[in-house]
Amino acid sequence: MYSRPRSTVVNISSSDAPKDCVTWSLFNTVFMNCCCLGFLAYVFSVKSRDRKMAGDVIGAQAYATTAKCLNIGAMAFSIITVIVIMIISFHETWIIATTVGTP
Repeated sequence: MYSRPRSTVVNISSSDAPKDCVTWSLFNTVFMNCCCLGFLAYVFSVKSRDRKMAGDVIGAQAYATTAKCLNIGAMAFSIITVIVIMIISFHETWIIATTVGTP
């Protein structure tokens, strides 16, 4: 008689799949792209997603870890840069304001 071909179903639990941080990388690329760290994080995030779709969980985890570190570096560097620019700007404004009134 007719027999159906056997198929195998593999369930991957969500706890084993690494997070690829694509959204965070895209945010850093668009808004906080100091030294191209945001773009590099986006590249590694896409590579992580590709490896995850291919079934290579270990490779995906390695790329995801690199993307996460680059995202942290991009965000920290951008926040520090903004703070330094604000301090310099306020300091120059204060100097100008105090010297305008004196002869």
